[in-house]
Amino acid sequence: MQILFKTIVTAILIAIIATVSKRIPTLGAVIASLPITSILAMIWLYQDTKDIDKVADLSMSIFWVVIPSVVFFLVLNILLKRQWSFYLSLIFSSTIMAVTYYIYISWYNQSNYVQNNNRNDYLNI
Repeated sequence: MQILFKTIVTAILIAIIATVSKRIPTLGAVIASLPITSILAMIWLYQDTKDIDKVADLSMSIFWVVIPSVVFFLVLNILLKRQWSFYLSLIFSSTIMAVTYYIYISWYNQSNYVQNNNRNDYLNI
């Protein structure tokens, strides 16, 4: 039952963003850029585990991976402005984003900052 509720809430949010974006793209972008998914994920995680440390770890992991996710939006915008088809732009942007994540996480996990501070390795995948 809980998974059904989570799915419905998430679907409603996506539908709201898509509907609002048809009329007011900037407002749709603002709603989409809110960390609603992250907040919901943290709520679901806390409700499921009651473990504050897991929520804190998730929060820090989300913080670090936001940086490479910006690449997706930049590349998608550039490709669409150059008249690439929507689906090809989406696939190519997603691929570039995945490569960027891989490079970023590899760099992060090998950085002296992580190794020298003896802290949780938030991005160890």
